[in-house]
Amino acid sequence: MIKIRKAESHNAEQIVKVIQNAEDSGYMLFNPGERQISAESFAKFIDVLNANEKSSVFIACEEDQVLAYLIVQNENPQRVSHRAYIVASVHSDNRGKGIGKALFSHVITWAKSVNLHRLELTVIAENVSAFTLYQKMGFEIEGVKRDSLFIHDGYVDEYYMAKLLQ
Repeated sequence: MIKIRKAESHNAEQIVKVIQNAEDSGYMLFNPGERQISAESFAKFIDVLNANEKSSVFIACEEDQVLAYLIVQNENPQRVSHRAYIVASVHSDNRGKGIGKALFSHVITWAKSVNLHRLELTVIAENVSAFTLYQKMGFEIEGVKRDSLFIHDGYVDEYYMAKLLQ
């Protein structure tokens, strides 16, 4: 059974493995192997986010295995404190099983409970499966950043997407 909850610092090592798997897909900001994240530094990142009422790292687990993550990052200036930027991925072994949908549903409910009004994300236009999930979860394209990233010897577009809550 899949359980969704806030991550704790001891989950960092497994989350880092899911992040690396996501980056290996070619659909994230970093190229495969370009970034090295230590479990120690990510554990500190989790603690920093969890200290902010409107930020957190959420994970989807089966027993003790982390299958997916969703980072919600809020900023403190009053004018933007109603919004949060999110980054998410499901490990490639677990895609297409409804885990992403369950994770987003949980986070949307949580975001409303902490009075967030807006969730934002970006997605590579060619990442059809992620884009489709985001649309199903109510995210809408607000803009296109043309030739935003250089991947495999070519430029690709990135969509700016958002969901208004409440």
